[in-house]
Amino acid sequence: MELRLHDTLSREKRPFVPLDAKNVRMYVCGPTVYDFAHIGNARPVIVFDVLFRLLRHLYGEAHVKYVRNITDVDDKINDRAERDFPGLPLNEAIRKVTEQTGRQFHADVDALGALRPSVEPRATEHIAEMREIIEKLVARGFAYAAEDHVLFSPQAMNAANSTLPRYGALSNRSLDEMIAGARVDVAPYKKGNTDFVLWKPSKPGEPSWPSPAGIKAEGRPGWHIECSAMAWKHLGEHFDIHGGGIDLVFPHHENEVAQTCCAFHQERMANYWMHNGFLQVESEKMSKSLGNFITIHELLKDWPGEVLRLNMLKTHYRSPIDWTMKSLEESAKTLDDWYRVAADVAPAAPAASVVEPLLDDLNTPQAIAALHGLRSNDIAGLAGSLRLLGFLSESAAQWESRKQQASGVDAGEVERLLAERTAARARKDFKESDRIRDLLAAMGVAIKDSKDGTTWEIAR
Repeated sequence: MELRLHDTLSREKRPFVPLDAKNVRMYVCGPTVYDFAHIGNARPVIVFDVLFRLLRHLYGEAHVKYVRNITDVDDKINDRAERDFPGLPLNEAIRKVTEQTGRQFHADVDALGALRPSVEPRATEHIAEMREIIEKLVARGFAYAAEDHVLFSPQAMNAANSTLPRYGALSNRSLDEMIAGARVDVAPYKKGNTDFVLWKPSKPGEPSWPSPAGIKAEGRPGWHIECSAMAWKHLGEHFDIHGGGIDLVFPHHENEVAQTCCAFHQERMANYWMHNGFLQVESEKMSKSLGNFITIHELLKDWPGEVLRLNMLKTHYRSPIDWTMKSLEESAKTLDDWYRVAADVAPAAPAASVVEPLLDDLNTPQAIAALHGLRSNDIAGLAGSLRLLGFLSESAAQWESRKQQASGVDAGEVERLLAERTAARARKDFKESDRIRDLLAAMGVAIKDSKDGTTWEIAR
């Protein structure tokens, strides 16, 4: 069975044929490092980590290159730096913010079981590439300088008599629809309403670099040009897969396509565009005003990262997901069982019943259903398949110990009470046995009696 992926541009599921099977290339938009990542940010991290693992399984680890960028120059970063470090020069404060939030992002996504990308470029390390692309766009008539800004003209792109894609094709919008939507800045120096910024002047104290296009004042890049430059630097003018959240389709990814294709005379930037759906919390849009804005960091205080990972993968990546406490509790119970039966088993190769749904546009819900099927007849295959999906990162004992630590349960005290209960049962003092059972339950401990004795675990 071949790998098939849904392409946002063509709006269909297509067989995946890499440009070079020995060098499969994927780019995914990463974080803007100014604050803790929220659970919605975790979705593309987990989704494209599964795709990364699947591609490595199919083509070999040495033949897949995954680039996920870090945006470390942005107005939100500047605002956070001024707020948190008012006594420091802005550039120094910005460095502190990006270093701190970058470390926290890595800690959070590591806990989710995500592999580190092959390359993780930072925007500020690729200013030269941004300037080079901008110069190409100006020279070819797709961009222009005005009042210390450089702007890209979608009208010029669509008027070009060439094989360039149509601006708006990715998001399926016309220029008129974009103007009516008004998600564009209005400025007197713009020639067209849909023109967007490639480069802009820096305010006093802000990060700045020598400007392109003959502009004397120093400035800084716009957001969209950053990803075009980093993708070009590490994957080339044309590569296999570009991914991100559905909220990035317009304007960010639409503008990336325009910049890259016009600069390098390419029909396509990426052969496949993949986008994950939105996330809600308890059936409501996540927002700070509603009090349901949840960071990965906060959730990790109460749940192991693999529980968050499984909870995310129970919904197909292109569908909206409703993040609920009930679903988290169910995911935790499922992982408790998988760890108990499979964590310490020598893994076999991933089962075909799990891999085949993944080949069908990452159908993780069907793959998870197949995992439940393996639970009853192929524990080695279950172990290998779980590892392919990024689970079973520790032993069963480590998993149980971490649960105990998180719950605050004293294992020695539990064992003492179980011994007392066993003695009470032996002397047929069932009232005392029941009292101890209820006491353990109140402590968050579930016990199970069998012919082989009594076992216990932390109740979810």
